[in-house]
Amino acid sequence: MSRAQAYRLMKARGEKIVVLTAYDAPTARDEAEAGVDIIMVGDSVGTNVLGYASEREVTLADMAHHIAAVRRGAPGAYIIGDLPYATYDTPEQAQESAARLAAAGADCVKFEGARLDIVRALKDGGHDVCCHVGLESQHQAAKRRQGKTAQTARKLLDDAVALDEAGQDFLVLELIPRELAARITETLHAPTIGIGAGAQCDGQVLVLHDLAALGRREYKHNRRYGEIGAALRGAVAAYARDVREGRFPAQEHGFSLAPEELAAFEKGFS
Repeated sequence: MSRAQAYRLMKARGEKIVVLTAYDAPTARDEAEAGVDIIMVGDSVGTNVLGYASEREVTLADMAHHIAAVRRGAPGAYIIGDLPYATYDTPEQAQESAARLAAAGADCVKFEGARLDIVRALKDGGHDVCCHVGLESQHQAAKRRQGKTAQTARKLLDDAVALDEAGQDFLVLELIPRELAARITETLHAPTIGIGAGAQCDGQVLVLHDLAALGRREYKHNRRYGEIGAALRGAVAAYARDVREGRFPAQEHGFSLAPEELAAFEKGFS
């Protein structure tokens, strides 16, 4: 049984799947030790870590670099890696891009939109595939809720079913109504992973920087489980004060030459 199939069994048993983003080795190690089921290396690395203005600026090299770091930190984790914008415009390009992410350590590759040809090509290439509908950050400039009308909700449901029939292994549902997410979840064979899509999805994903308040923005779909950003800023400010006022380093933070070595050292200056 493949690891992707194991998550389908979790869905069948009604066990929730815990997914969280990570972009570096120490964070990945901590998440794996804390019991996260799946680590997602998302293109959100661009705006959360790399200082880019949008996810569109993220490159394939960026993704491979961060996936490799996460793999080193969590050797046994199941890792989903994002295919960046404009790296899966054709089935052939998608296969080449996915191969690069797999070589870096991704178990599964994710892309946005109802591209059935891309799903089939990636599955033919031996890749686990995570699809993504609802808010598509690479393709929608405005970060707005999706599927708010009966017509658009039906379209998203139809897209989800078509992706399932094409062979997807997971489906991320982002910022869609909870009723729609519940209907999609009960209809599909593949596990759904929600973000701002209600509690009825098979799993949930959050961006670590949002969960831990490493960033400054607040989102309705997020819950802050810690205030790491404020704690970090406080620690840095305290360090800066101690350095400027001569309180760091203190005696215990260094070491001295042994008396005989100090005497021999000083003798050279007499």
